[in-house]
Amino acid sequence: MRFMDKGTVIRTIVLTIALVNQILVGFGLYEIPGTEEEQTAVISSVFTFIAAAIAWFKNNYFTAKGKKQREVLKDKGLTK
Repeated sequence: MRFMDKGTVIRTIVLTIALVNQILVGFGLYEIPGTEEEQTAVISSVFTFIAAAIAWFKNNYFTAKGKKQREVLKDKGLTK
């Protein structure tokens, strides 16, 4: 039985890496080579924001196709 598709796994891994990176930058334990401290924080924040936005959007039903998918899942008793 398969619980998550490949896209979900990849988005989860990227988001986890982004959050760990953000924590390391926040504590001053990591710096991207060739950048200043402020640039590292900005790059890390942008990376984390993008990863979180993609993971959040992909795991929710916002598009017309997604709303139809949710209805089909509900009709078949596969979701709450």
